[in-house]
Order: sequence, then structure tokens, then C-alpha cells
Amino acid sequence: MPIILTINAGSSSVKYQCFEMTDEVCLAKGQVDRLGSPSPNLFYERHDNLTYQTDIPPMEYESVFHSIFATLLDTEKGILQNLHDIVAVGHRVVHGGSRFAESALITAEVETAINQCVPLAPLHNPYNLGGISACRHALPNAAHVAVFDTAFHQTMPDYAYMYALPHSLYERYGIRRYGFHGTSHRYVSMRAAEILGRPLTSLKLITCHLGNGCSITAVNQGKSVDTSMGLTPLEGLMMGTRCGDIDPAIIFHLMEEGQMSADTINQILNRESGLLGVSAVASDVRDLLRAVSEGNPQAVLALKMFSYRVRQYIGKYAAVLGGLDALIFTAGIGENASSIRAAICKNLGFLGIHLDAEKNQSKEMEKVIHRKGARVKLLVVPTNEELMIARDTLALIEG
Repeated sequence: MPIILTINAGSSSVKYQCFEMTDEVCLAKGQVDRLGSPSPNLFYERHDNLTYQTDIPPMEYESVFHSIFATLLDTEKGILQNLHDIVAVGHRVVHGGSRFAESALITAEVETAINQCVPLAPLHNPYNLGGISACRHALPNAAHVAVFDTAFHQTMPDYAYMYALPHSLYERYGIRRYGFHGTSHRYVSMRAAEILGRPLTSLKLITCHLGNGCSITAVNQGKSVDTSMGLTPLEGLMMGTRCGDIDPAIIFHLMEEGQMSADTINQILNRESGLLGVSAVASDVRDLLRAVSEGNPQAVLALKMFSYRVRQYIGKYAAVLGGLDALIFTAGIGENASSIRAAICKNLGFLGIHLDAEKNQSKEMEKVIHRKGARVKLLVVPTNEELMIARDTLALIEG
């Protein structure tokens, strides 16, 4: 019964899941939130729905993992007799640059390569490396695997990933489109093919990962051929707090006219824009929908802009693919906000996209929501990046 632990180590939280891979059962999952605050919080849920939540004292980053392992080993709440029961750990790594087109067993050379990508993901890769270090120290006999957010998008052609900048900037600094959410886009593409009963290699898909962070990917025959996020997760769609696509000259205008520093503008574009910035209410769509029901005009505008921009990318990627077999919604907004899905699909009938209002309102999590006979299939597929990480990890250690 191979047990695989998945780790998603970030700056403010560490999320984990423990899988029994014979039947792909999640035995336990949890997270430690509010790292760096005076009262971090540990949440734990076992497969039989036992839950546990408590505040823990502030601690060094590596000690967070000791708390996680202690919970998994707890005689009353845990699911492990011994840490040696974990045969491998799959680590989410945000940026693998151009080096990694698939997941990799972590060696000293791979760690060095991840570290070399820190300038491309300074808010993510250092913490991913911290999680790797802590877990390798606690589980020295387990295999450790890096699963990269960027790997799925390494199949993009050069004319899709290159920017119209001097080629020397690509050669010197690696400036190009990398894309993110790759593990999610890959999982929902594979699951969509299963639902449709067709080989993934026969399908033209557009996958919409819509959460606090948002990205869209054009998937042709199972491979990413274009994606909306770029060198960083800031490019592309309007998001919870990120601006997405803007005229880059806005930055220089704010520097000159507003006397703003680069750090201030970076904060605005990444943390104070998007749904939050336009609405001045919230970054969470649930809060915005409540504000819309109360007649807040800025909340109305924010959601109209969001739906419009997703619709733009769908049209763009249908052209990239030269046709479309299925459109897939996933992540927090994509899976739960039926009214947003409806707004996105509005006026896309010319592409063969026809939403069934009743199916769209269904309480099922995984569902088809297109009208009978519609040429383009519409699917809602809950993402499962952790299972994808565990599958990749198992495949590498078995291989």
C-alpha cells in the first residue's frame, strides 16, 4: 500500500495531502495557515471526516513540517504508524523555467536548477525549496519529486511563448512566457477526455482555471499550445487582486506623473487591482455577488469586466486551436459560480457554445452543462492538483 505525501509550501501557508495510491484514496489532508503571524493555525481532516483545528505557536519554517508530521503520527487523530510508511513526497514547485518539461526526482542538481529559477518566482521558489529541505531532513529514506507548475506549458511553440522584445533579453534573462497552473490544466484536460469518452489526443480543449488566480490554456491533443499567464502570474486575465493584461506604459506614467516607486506599483498591480481594485469591495466573487444584489455599481462593473475578459480569451484560443471540442471550467470560481459561467458563455453561440441554464445550476460538482446537441461540450471539472502530483510521484518512483 504505497503512501505518498504531497506538499504545497508557500510563504504564508503549507498545504499537504496523504494518499494511499493503490485506490488513490486521500487518507488525510490539512494546512498550516497564517505563517509569520503571532498565531498560525493548523487544520487537519481525516478520510473518515474527523477534523482538527488549533492555533499553534509561531515557529521557524522547518518546524511547521514537524507539526504536520506529528499530526499524521498522532495516536488518536493520525493515519500513520511510522514516517517510514511514506514512500515518497511530491512537492509542488511553481517555476521550473525552460529546464523542466515534466516532473523530476529531486537531486542536488535539480535543487540547484530550482534555485536558479528564484529570480523568476521570488515569492514562491524559495519556500518550495524550504519545504523540500524540511521534508528531506525528516524523511531521508523517501523519494522526493518536484512537480512544476510551468512544466505542462513547455510544449508551447516559440511563436507563442516569445515576447516581441530584443532576443538578447530572452537569451540573457530568460524573458518569455512560461505559464502557470499547469498541473491543474493537465488534470482537468485528462479528466474531461474521460468524461467525454474520447482519447485526449483527439481533442481541442480550452481549460479555464478561475480562482483568486486565473489562467486559461489552449490544449491541442493533450498538449498546451498557449496560456494566458506569462513570465509571471500577473499577465493574462483579470484576477482577484492582479490586474492581468494592461498597457505596460501605464507603469512609466505612474512613475512620472504619480511619482510612484517600482515597489509601490508592483504592490498595486499584484495586490490591489483586479476584482478588488475595480470593485473597492472584495476580491472574492461570493462577496461581489452579494454586493451586486445590493446594487453596488462598482461590483457590477468588476464582474462584467471579469466575464468579458475570460470570453475574449476563449475566442482567442478557439482561433489558436482552429476549432473547439470542449470548454472546461475549474477552480473556485469556475466550479462554484454558476452566474459567472453563464455570463462568460453569453454571445459565444457562434462558436457552438450553448449553455443549458438548468444543468448549469445543478448542485453536482462534476457535470456537463451544455445544451443537448451543442457542438462544443461544456464541462465543470473540480481540479485535483494534489492527486496529479501524487500520480507523477508514483510514476517516477516506479519507473
